[in-house]
Amino acid sequence: MPTVKITSPISESDFRLQEAYKSLRSNLQFCGPDFKVIAFTSCMPNEGKSSVSLQVAISLAELGKKVLLVDADLRKSVLMRKLKVTSKGVRGLSHYLSGQYPLDEVLNATNIENLSIIFAGPVPPNPAELLGSTLFQNLVTAFRSVYDYVIIDTPPLGSVIDSAVVAQNCDGAVMVIGANTISYRFAQEIRDQLEKSNCKILGVVLNKVNVKSRRYYGKYYGKYYGGYGDYYGTAEGR
Repeated sequence: MPTVKITSPISESDFRLQEAYKSLRSNLQFCGPDFKVIAFTSCMPNEGKSSVSLQVAISLAELGKKVLLVDADLRKSVLMRKLKVTSKGVRGLSHYLSGQYPLDEVLNATNIENLSIIFAGPVPPNPAELLGSTLFQNLVTAFRSVYDYVIIDTPPLGSVIDSAVVAQNCDGAVMVIGANTISYRFAQEIRDQLEKSNCKILGVVLNKVNVKSRRYYGKYYGKYYGGYGDYYGTAEGR
């Protein structure tokens, strides 16, 4: 099993952001033991979904939980670029789901204890079909018996249907919304679409927040997501 070096995107001096992720980690744990496979999605690209997924996985692993981060954004993954991993020789999820390589060749260990990762792999011609396959469903089922948490980074639901397909195999989902990026109505539409997958929405991460306006944003989105709860972060990227 190859090993990937991961450097946490959060600096040790960024106390506020560290606390935000600890709060998010705690809230996920309080969901209970029945919620161990969790999908992260967003409405649109560039809301910070992949950064949040990565940091949540790191945070859970640092707590001693055995964690697997799965990059299921088969259309436009950014995770390898964020981690500065060269694509040469790296196998991914699309390789496995298309039958090209076995699981042990797509599963990567990391320098962070308790954390493993599966990258997306090359863009296939049929992403939704691969993610909706029995093979993917069986893969998630197998992971449940091995890992304490499986964090699945999925494509923006406002762009493609893949996230809803993946969510059907998950215990819960978290929406990442970038501040000042989308309208209330569009966010509601994406929430409703995600709910149709019969996957419980665990919460909303309001990302890229100007902390000076935090009270405003809590009121802004609380009107629409008060039943789910709000978490705060400022991670950059997609």
